[in-house]
Amino acid sequence: MKLIEALVLAQFRRAIDAPLRRFYTCTFVACVGMGLTLSLYVVYLHNVRGFSTNFSTLLLGTSALAGLASSPLWGSMTDKIGPMRVALTAYVCDAAALVEWAYAHTKTEAILAAVFGGASWGPSSTMLSRLVLEERRQRAFGFNFMLVNLGIGFGGLISASIVDLHRPESFTVLYLINAGVTLVAAGLFWTLRAHGGPISEHHEDPIKSAEGWREVLRDRRLVQFVLASLVLMIGGYGSQEAGFSLFVVNNLKLPVHVIGIFFFFNTTTIVLAQLWVLNHIEGRSRTRVMAIAAGLWCVFWIILDVALALPGVLAVVSLCIAMVIFALGETMLSPVGPAIVNEIAPEHLRGRYNAAQGLTWGLSGSVAPAITALYFDNNLGNWWPLSTGLTALCGGLLMLNLRRRLSDSEDGRRSKSPA
Repeated sequence: MKLIEALVLAQFRRAIDAPLRRFYTCTFVACVGMGLTLSLYVVYLHNVRGFSTNFSTLLLGTSALAGLASSPLWGSMTDKIGPMRVALTAYVCDAAALVEWAYAHTKTEAILAAVFGGASWGPSSTMLSRLVLEERRQRAFGFNFMLVNLGIGFGGLISASIVDLHRPESFTVLYLINAGVTLVAAGLFWTLRAHGGPISEHHEDPIKSAEGWREVLRDRRLVQFVLASLVLMIGGYGSQEAGFSLFVVNNLKLPVHVIGIFFFFNTTTIVLAQLWVLNHIEGRSRTRVMAIAAGLWCVFWIILDVALALPGVLAVVSLCIAMVIFALGETMLSPVGPAIVNEIAPEHLRGRYNAAQGLTWGLSGSVAPAITALYFDNNLGNWWPLSTGLTALCGGLLMLNLRRRLSDSEDGRRSKSPA
């Protein structure tokens, strides 16, 4: 009990009121479903449905492009009609896409599933920023990320007990369960409807109501943050989702079941370390914290490449350690990125600012699969981890360059707050 009290400071514990608890419950439930299929995307398409590696990885990019194309619309609608309606629409679209994934046997069906998913993270970030005070946002986003990974970890364990490459129907079951859980999360999110409407006074102000994406794109701080985040995401999440499972199965020749074990180490580390990291990065430069995360991700990719020279058991152990290192980088990145965006965002444009941050996920999810496919299709897969690690380092350097554009408050350089 004393440990929990030390990690979750008293002021923040008191701030977790009923609406915030429901929001966090929604996050956890949605991510349990996500964890069922998250690490198996390319393996499912390539090893189960028989699509080529090139098609499978590029389809992942297509899915990200669809999210990228719709992100400005989601952001504008969030500011106009509030995050509640936008998020619920996204949840329903996600559930429908998951059902389509479950029964996708042709390229046309797979493409339809890839482009039909929603984008609930942007409006969800806007909702979370409304539920907590400004000085507690960094901690609130970090706590939310911990729950994201706790949910994904549980989902991954369930997935590992069900999935079997020799039984394609096991993948169908996973996607259908994910769709059902997504609808449950939508129901939980709906309970926050009192907090998710549009802000009426902004619509009544003719100046604020006339502002839109032009004003967002004029903010050089945001543009530079998006660029730095994009490079960092390509060197991190984007490439991990696109090629990690493929590299493990086809290059390291490890069984598909160990993928769930690797992600279990990843999510367990996040759950155990996130609160400790939150306490230690409070009041420190957010851009420097993100640069450190980039360095940790580079180490992850180096270990992945070194595993090629190791026997099976040692390769598994080394990748478990690598996943712990990657996770530590995530615990640093997850609280500070959204905190920077929501610190510089004016309230009437907050939905668009969060959508702009979401563009980094869409763009990295589009570019990383294309780069991954280029390496694997030209028999250069063994070089792919090293180049990805260098990309992560470049993203870290861009983050350090952003620091001079931010005020002390925007960069988090201030005295430690109690919560």
